[in-house]
Amino acid sequence: MTLGDIEAVLFDLDGTLVDSVPDLAVAVDAMLADLGRPPAGEARVRRWVGNGAERLVKRALTGAMDGEPPADELQRALPLFFEHYQRHLDRHSRLYPGVEECLRALQAHGLALGLVTNKPERFVAPLLDSLGIADCFAVTVGGDTLAEKKPHPAPLLHAARQLGVTPEATVMVGDSRNDVLAARRAGMAVVCVPYGYNHGEDIRLTSPDLVVEDLRELAEQLKTIA
Repeated sequence: MTLGDIEAVLFDLDGTLVDSVPDLAVAVDAMLADLGRPPAGEARVRRWVGNGAERLVKRALTGAMDGEPPADELQRALPLFFEHYQRHLDRHSRLYPGVEECLRALQAHGLALGLVTNKPERFVAPLLDSLGIADCFAVTVGGDTLAEKKPHPAPLLHAARQLGVTPEATVMVGDSRNDVLAARRAGMAVVCVPYGYNHGEDIRLTSPDLVVEDLRELAEQLKTIA
C-alpha cells in the first residue's frame, strides 16, 4: 500500500487525538463522591480508560480492570457519571501536539477522514466542536452508535461504508490494543501512537503496521506502509 492507494483514514479519539483523562477523572471522582466513596484520582483513571464509559465506571466501582459491580450499583452510578462528564466534557481536555496539523494535511491530500471511538455518541460532537476539529470528519461513530464497539470490527466497517471506501483502502489510527484488533478484524492497515491509553502496555507489542511518535509524521509515514 502506498499513500496513493489510501482513500480514507479513521481515527480513534481519546488517547489518540485528545487527552481527555483530566475531565474523565473529574467526572469519575464526582460520581464516587455522590456514592459516598473516596476519589480514584487521575492516575488511576488514566489506567482505566479505553474500553467505553460503562467499563470505566465498572473499574471505578470495583478498582479492578475486569471487575463487575452489582447491577443495581452500576445502574445508579452510570447516570451520575454521565451527568458529571457532560458538565466537565471540555474543561481540561486538550488536543495532543500536531493533531490539527495532521488532520489538515491529510485533508489536503484529498483523504476522507472518519472518527471511530468507544466514547458515547452524545459526547463526541460537543467535544470535537470545542476542540475546533469537528469539520475534519465526514463521519463519526461512537461507542453506542452500533450494537458493537471496538475491538469488534463493525464500527470501522460502518465508517468505511459511510465514506464509500473499501477496508483495503482505509487506515485506522489509534492508541490501544482495541484499535489494532478492530483494524485487523476489519481488514484495514493500522497505525498507532505510543502516548495514549493502552493500560500501561507498549503499543508496539500489538504489532501495528506503523508507530508514529507525533501525528504530524503521519502523512509522510503512510507512504511506508506495505
